[in-house]
Amino acid sequence: MKETHILAIESSCDETAAAVVTDGRRIRSNIISSQVPLHTLYGGVVPELASRAHIERIDAVVQEALKDAGMTLPEVDAIAVTYGPGLVGALLVGVAYAKALAFGLKKPLIGVNHIEGHVSANFLEHPELEPPFLSLIVSGGHTNLAFMKDYGVFEILGRTRDDAAGEAFDKVARAIGLGYPGGPKIEKAAREGDPEAIHFPRGKVDEAPYDFTFSGMKSAVLNYLNHAEMTGETVSQADVAASFQAAVVDVLVSRAMHAAAELHQDKLVLAGGVAANGALRTALADACARAGITLYAPSLILCTDNAAMIGAAAYFRYRRGERAGWDLNAVPYLEL
Repeated sequence: MKETHILAIESSCDETAAAVVTDGRRIRSNIISSQVPLHTLYGGVVPELASRAHIERIDAVVQEALKDAGMTLPEVDAIAVTYGPGLVGALLVGVAYAKALAFGLKKPLIGVNHIEGHVSANFLEHPELEPPFLSLIVSGGHTNLAFMKDYGVFEILGRTRDDAAGEAFDKVARAIGLGYPGGPKIEKAAREGDPEAIHFPRGKVDEAPYDFTFSGMKSAVLNYLNHAEMTGETVSQADVAASFQAAVVDVLVSRAMHAAAELHQDKLVLAGGVAANGALRTALADACARAGITLYAPSLILCTDNAAMIGAAAYFRYRRGERAGWDLNAVPYLEL
């Protein structure tokens, strides 16, 4: 059977990425141009700067992906691109580039949901994995519990009611003086702290047991810091980081395990940028081992935004005959 090679493009936030993926399971190349040094100066992603950087880098990144894959543009079977969710300007750069490429080459165009891409990263890491399965998706902009019924077919069981877990990490990191990017900095600081030093609340939504809420937890950290400042108490940055991280991990793991038990699932997939967090990976692995559940998680490079995961998701849509029209547009608040 002829192999299918998909050239994928990802530009939803602050990484300009391109990859060539074969049959949705094998990475031929995966190039990521990070903008972290650019945005660190401002303490977070500046949308306009992100868009400009994508424009400057996208062509070179695509050419490098093709070179690493040992392929030319005419040899790819389809062009895939993230069209949402994300920053509208950043998304438009990738969508416009992919549309022009597909039109000029007379190749099929496939639009991919960024969050579906994160889940699909596990198909690259674990070729044996097939739906149905339960997925915990944890990123800077999203925190979802989703049941993947089939390739690209999801039922959302729970979602965050306010901040996403990654967003909460970033805000708390700024509050305790760690800066950007918050997730990795909190994880590093937490290694030197006591996760039981401070008790932060584990927010829950009574009428929706699978939903998440992190704003109260974030507010509890700010209240703790304000109280310490008013009373002249010394704040341990490491203890705050460790205690906050422990609270977030506790909520994520407890919700996922509750859903797995209620739905009688024996497979759990972890996905998203926060899936790179070592404390979360360890706690979830331990909980799954106790419950007899097989945990699937991507390697760290596939947790962050990348184009290989977009290529994986696109392959299964391509195989079903799905094609995007030339009116494909950026959808910044695209739902899974």
